Amino acid sequence: MARVLVIGGGIAGTATALALHKAGFETVVHEAHPDSAEDIGAFLTLASNGMRALAQLDASAAVTAIGFPLTSLRVLDDTGTEQGHAPMGEVSDPPLRYRCLRRGDLNTALQAEARRRGVPVRHGARLASVEDGPDGVTAHFTDGTTATGDLLIGADGLNSAVRRSVSPGTQPCYAGQYVFYGYTRTASPPGTDACITMVRGSGAAFGYAVSPDGEAYWFARVTGDPLPAEELAQGTAAGWRDLLLPLLRKDATPAADLVAATGDELLVTNATELPTGTPWRSGRTLLIGDAAHAASPATGQGASMALEDAVVLAKSLRDAPDTDSALALYETIRRPRVEHNITVSGNISRGIHTPSPTARPSDEDLARLLAWDTDLWAERHPL
Repeated sequence: MARVLVIGGGIAGTATALALHKAGFETVVHEAHPDSAEDIGAFLTLASNGMRALAQLDASAAVTAIGFPLTSLRVLDDTGTEQGHAPMGEVSDPPLRYRCLRRGDLNTALQAEARRRGVPVRHGARLASVEDGPDGVTAHFTDGTTATGDLLIGADGLNSAVRRSVSPGTQPCYAGQYVFYGYTRTASPPGTDACITMVRGSGAAFGYAVSPDGEAYWFARVTGDPLPAEELAQGTAAGWRDLLLPLLRKDATPAADLVAATGDELLVTNATELPTGTPWRSGRTLLIGDAAHAASPATGQGASMALEDAVVLAKSLRDAPDTDSALALYETIRRPRVEHNITVSGNISRGIHTPSPTARPSDEDLARLLAWDTDLWAERHPL
């Protein structure tokens, strides 16, 4: 295999390009958005497993230069009483500590790292269709251009255009909550350094962390019917505050003050997910990241799962004897883990406790699978 086309220059796509480049494959990223940050507003946390995957890509420094670390988790009830406070993630290893950062900043950092390594990232390339042939796969773009490779990776997110060619009947579904994100520098909530505080509120699940320079990052998850598309498109920060504040003012926690102090940096989205069992591949095309296994944001694992995908895919293609075997190996390794996350995260969003039908791999197994020197084919096919 000589050339890989990656459709989507977000976290999953750019990380995959970095991993494939490290594994020795020629890779080109095609991104529909005209610049590096398709989603500037929302923030995310990279968990220790995501940071471990970044380390295997030699990209830790590019990411730890932005955002801020989180080393502990504090839980409050609806009266503001602390119910627990404990270390979070691999606190003893600084490169593996949880990290809080804006999604757009992470996209920008990963794309800058790709360019630094000589990986082409073509912006403004919106996919129209995929044509799979006997000698290669061709991406057709809306501007009339095409690109042909030996493998096409669909890393174009929840509303994936690539997924239409792999699984045309699969559509994202509402996960039971809508989610607010916001930032403020004018409120000083109680807490400790490098701590994320989770509030079990009576009307919403709320969380916040404060950066070293005093900016509070917060989110709120509200259970209810999905917000209409027109309302999401036309809504204003003032309107979102008016919708959320009555749910938070019932409780004696910092949540309402943080939201009231937030200006225009406030957005809301419906939490969505893809059903488990969604097909991931067809011919020379493979889906990864949210395009394959989007989950509600309740577990906070979306970006970290995408980074794991990147490492495991590149290693599978490097280690397996042929492309078809590599894609089968990748799916065998990844599907149980990501579908466990879909189920668990969806359960949290819906407030139910249905057991996951798939077992979660242990942290030790994950560390071994992600380690760049581990031969994944030999792991699964011992002599």
